Order: sequence, then C-alpha cells, then structure tokens
Amino acid sequence: MLDRVSRTLRQMESALLVALLGAMICVAVYQVLARNLFGTGLTWGDPMVRVALLWVTMVGGMVASASDQHIRIDLVARFLSPAVARRLGRVTSAFTAAVCFGLAWFSVTLVLWDYRDGTSGFGPVPAWVCELVIPVGAAVMGLRYLVRAVSVDRPAAGTPP
Repeated sequence: MLDRVSRTLRQMESALLVALLGAMICVAVYQVLARNLFGTGLTWGDPMVRVALLWVTMVGGMVASASDQHIRIDLVARFLSPAVARRLGRVTSAFTAAVCFGLAWFSVTLVLWDYRDGTSGFGPVPAWVCELVIPVGAAVMGLRYLVRAVSVDRPAAGTPP
C-alpha cells in the first residue's frame, strides 16, 4: 500500500513538473514573440515565469529526493567500507531532513506574512499561493530523507548495495 502511494505521488510530481515546465516555456516564448513582433505582451507573463521557475525548482527537488538523485559530493563514501558508508548515509540523510524541515518551518512564516499582507503574486493570484510550494516541497523532501535515515536496508550513496 505504501509503495503504491509513493509511486502515485512520484507520478503526480513528474506530471506537475512537465506541466509547469511546458507552461513556463510557452509563456516565455509568447512573451518574446509578442514583444518583438507586436510591441506588447502579457502584463503577468514575466512574474508568472518567475513563479513557475520556483515551482519547477521545488517540484524537481521533490522528484530528485524520491529517487535519491540529488546533487551530492560523495568522495568520502567511496573510500569507506559498506557498513560505515551506510551509517554515514543515514547521518547525511538525517541532516538533510533537518535542513528541509527547517526550511519548511521558516517558509510557513513567509507564506503567512504574505497572506496577512495580501501581497500580489501575478495577475489575480496572491503571493502566498505562489509561495505555498516552498513549505510543502521542503516538508515532502524532509519526510523522504527522514524515512531514508531510519531505513534499515538502505545502501549509502556511492556504494554498491
């Protein structure tokens, strides 16, 4: 059951990532063509592309954390025994989870400030809706790394299973 939920979540994240990237590219291309050919463009186009970039970044991080394919420097793990490398992998996963949970916690404050202030994001979309991906994405990544830190059979990055 947990595997099915995890697989469904990963598929939804991947689909959202493709849709966001496609929308971002379409709006950016339209903006360039409209400005160069007609001297006009969408007033909300550039802010929307910036928000889409934030969403692509966070959803991309969620996708990378699901498969443990994030950027890492694992020079030390290559020279350790598999048992020590696994322990080190758990420690780094726990540290990563703590950083992600810290980001989620403090970004909730940002979202609440913008909600209370009524800050505008782009067009009719308020800024807090645009920023909501930060605490959600960070919390999802934190949960994934917390699970990875406490899992028993997880091989460390850079080591053979």
